[in-house]
Amino acid sequence: MAATYTLYGAGGSGAAIVEAAFALLGVAFRGVDAASWEPGPGRDELARANPLTQIPTLVLPDGSVLTESAAILVHLGLAHPDSGLLPADPARRAQVLRGLVYVAANCYAAIGVIDYPERWCRDADAATCARIREGTKTRLHHLWDVFADTFPAQPFLTGERPGALDLMAVVVSKWSGARAHLATSRPAFSAVLARIEADPRVAPVLARHWPPSS
Repeated sequence: MAATYTLYGAGGSGAAIVEAAFALLGVAFRGVDAASWEPGPGRDELARANPLTQIPTLVLPDGSVLTESAAILVHLGLAHPDSGLLPADPARRAQVLRGLVYVAANCYAAIGVIDYPERWCRDADAATCARIREGTKTRLHHLWDVFADTFPAQPFLTGERPGALDLMAVVVSKWSGARAHLATSRPAFSAVLARIEADPRVAPVLARHWPPSS
């Protein structure tokens, strides 16, 4: 059997970004349920691949390890140049790369502070953690406003069809109240996210990670 990709992740996590990329590519992968907060054999296997136990972590067919959602998307786009994950036009591709790094460095990073404020303030009590969390959430929502103003849809963020930047934005914006904020502050961008979610290849992936309420 030919070697395949192995993706470590958990429901509702950033692994959905990579799963959606594989759906656009039509590429099979082996999924391992694993996360730093879930003890078990999956986490043990993940730790052997990535000592930080961060997800998503992707093991490539050659056995090498790739981490960081933006880096994974860039690699897959370059490895599959006809897929549309990355634009063929150099100028448009440059802006997509800018957008991927923007989300990773700003929005994704802020969510880490919101989820684990105690990591960023030694001996912080509950009240301090709450203030850090609320302040960072306000900052995160502002960062999404800036993103929406900086990266217009054409008609999707990556170009004529959903691609890498669309997948990054549609998943990372699901956290920390960003969607509710954007629905009011940037309704046109909120509509773009809804179009991405409705793509028949992307929708099943998102539904598995965030099952619709019954």
